[in-house]
Amino acid sequence: MEKLKKAINQSSYARWGILILVGFILSVNYYFYDAFSTLKDLLTKEFGLSNTDYGLFVSFYSIPNTFLLMAVVGGIILDRWGIRRTGFMFVFFMAFGAFLTAYGASSIYHDGIGYGFMSSFLTNYSPELKMMLLGRFFFGLGAETSIVVVSKILVKWFKGKDLALAFGLKVGFGRLGTFAALQLSPVLADGGEKLNTAIWLAAVLVFIGLLAFIVYILFDIKIDRQLQTSHEPTKKDDFHIKDVFSILTNRAYLYIALLCVTFYAAVFPFMAFAPDFFLNKFQMSYEQSGRIASLLPLGTMLFTPLFGFLIDRKGRAATAMIFGSIILVSIHLLFALTNIAPYIPMILLGVSFSLVPAAMWPTTVKLVDEKQIGTAYGLMYSIQNLGLWGVPLLAGIILDKTNPGNPDILNYTPVIFMFAGLGVLGFIFAVLLKTVDKSGKYGVEMAMNKK
Repeated sequence: MEKLKKAINQSSYARWGILILVGFILSVNYYFYDAFSTLKDLLTKEFGLSNTDYGLFVSFYSIPNTFLLMAVVGGIILDRWGIRRTGFMFVFFMAFGAFLTAYGASSIYHDGIGYGFMSSFLTNYSPELKMMLLGRFFFGLGAETSIVVVSKILVKWFKGKDLALAFGLKVGFGRLGTFAALQLSPVLADGGEKLNTAIWLAAVLVFIGLLAFIVYILFDIKIDRQLQTSHEPTKKDDFHIKDVFSILTNRAYLYIALLCVTFYAAVFPFMAFAPDFFLNKFQMSYEQSGRIASLLPLGTMLFTPLFGFLIDRKGRAATAMIFGSIILVSIHLLFALTNIAPYIPMILLGVSFSLVPAAMWPTTVKLVDEKQIGTAYGLMYSIQNLGLWGVPLLAGIILDKTNPGNPDILNYTPVIFMFAGLGVLGFIFAVLLKTVDKSGKYGVEMAMNKK
């Protein structure tokens, strides 16, 4: 039995094949999330949205995970129900939400199901926006827990062998989706003439992601049968409420979770506004703005696996998070205070966005028991979503307040300073993490691979 387990764990075809399969699911997740960032100006013109409305649309993704704690609940369900049932349910929610969002933005919606109902309340908001918000809600409900599921899949297949590299490649797959969205969405939209095409393609890709997870289920069942035992939690591994308290009283875990929320809040919301920022500050076209914004995910695709490989073998995860936070702050200050062309800064921002995730996600595995991994990641994603909910909304409000009268050129400087401030907080939490690990209690700075 042990020999069979070892052979399967070391099967490169099985492990890396699974990584590619679940990586595709991540790619379409991120594609849909980021497809709208290059369409911001077109959406505001098509549906009469304000900057605050757009910020609300971006932030609605995080409402189920921030206020309903669905990423936490999803992590708990994952630890109790296992990968297959939990993953299918939440990837389905993701696909359903993508369909509703695309439907609300489509030309068929005006004469279709739900338009009259959506027109009957909150008349300050358009029926299109309300349907898109509902879709964004369901998409967020499923998307965050599906990422938690993918994380646990990687722990199942890679723990003790190339785990940080696997997480780095996982991040790379997500950034590939972002890169593709920023490149393709403005081209497909064709200046607004084919806005529906750009949005529907994003939704169809998410549905294909659901089919990909069904394929993963088949492989997972087959491998569990080969091992003649179930990898699903047994009764003794059932979730208990004390597990949450034990996680939340872990200082190292708290610092890494706080770093997660501040760091990601300084990047993802920025990316939601970045193409419009470049369009306004540097007078670029939609296509140019999307191409420059796509330099960040392009950089992370290249650097994150490299940094993961190094952390597997050399360690120094906390140090990597500190350096990544310093780069993040520097780039945002560069955007706010200078008129330097954004090409190189976006690549450097990609380096920052490679260092921190490549170190942070695999390091979390060291801080909790294996039976708590789903819950621990779920808590982190819920805390992260607090920033992903509040920061885009705040950014939209700041834009409207500091640019009264809907000027042709928006001043983004106050918003960029806000992102820099979040980066400073992330740096502080990374330093605190390294401080509590000085004695080697948590092994944060140690190599990931087993000797």
